[in-house]
Amino acid sequence: MPTQTAKRRARSDARAGKKPSTQAGEFVREEMHQLKRGKGTAKSRKQAIAIGLSEARRSGVKLGTPKKGKTSSATRKKAQRDTAVGQGRRKPSPTRSRGAKKAARTRARQKRRS
Repeated sequence: MPTQTAKRRARSDARAGKKPSTQAGEFVREEMHQLKRGKGTAKSRKQAIAIGLSEARRSGVKLGTPKKGKTSSATRKKAQRDTAVGQGRRKPSPTRSRGAKKAARTRARQKRRS
């Protein structure tokens, strides 16, 4: 879940006429910060970038889907879905959201134990 700060910075970049990748950078920056602090859901730098881009798409940043040769079809499908959610053409799946929240809680509990 992106913070209000990241959303505000991204909106500010959009108003300034900056490219969508720069706007999305705010979400990626936040995710990297969480990774360094040992918080959040990312396990690696690559995953942190992917999560940041997904959050950006869901927040309405006009990022396109990745090129066909570069990524899997599942990743492209997820990117298309995130874009649709961000533009208000589709609602997020409640079942999937519930599962993701439960997984995050479980991970947090395991981190506290160790």
